[in-house]
Amino acid sequence: MIIGEKIKNICKQYKVKFIINDDPLLALKLNADGCHLGQKDMNIKIAKKILGKKIIGITCHNSMNLARKAIKAKADYIAFGAFNQSKTKKTKYVASVNILNKVKKFTKTPIVAIGGIDLVNYKNLLLNNANFLAISGYIWKNKKYKPLQAIKKLK
Repeated sequence: MIIGEKIKNICKQYKVKFIINDDPLLALKLNADGCHLGQKDMNIKIAKKILGKKIIGITCHNSMNLARKAIKAKADYIAFGAFNQSKTKKTKYVASVNILNKVKKFTKTPIVAIGGIDLVNYKNLLLNNANFLAISGYIWKNKKYKPLQAIKKLK
């Protein structure tokens, strides 16, 4: 919990949202800005009862059906991926920019792209209707740049 408080303070300092992965109860305990739910995590309706008006995002992998369900359940954002091989997680589902463009045609719900995003491929995702990018390995496991340098390269 102490590390969660430290991360929350860093997020606050840099004016970025503090979203807890997979655990609405921990998000509540840390007074985070919200929680991201995978398909095997808590149901969004239960998470909304726990978190109230806080941000709740849903993983949709590469599925239009999951996106429609998440939108119907009033998810604050929907996440698709992996768009590329990732150093962070084994790639189980592969998404293409086609899904970003298809989903954008029927919703204004913000879209997050995730999976193997780096300096070479991030712009293509933004140009194809991703509103946000979830980037981990490029920042934290980069052999060429330290985390802050890697982030600055993305600007």
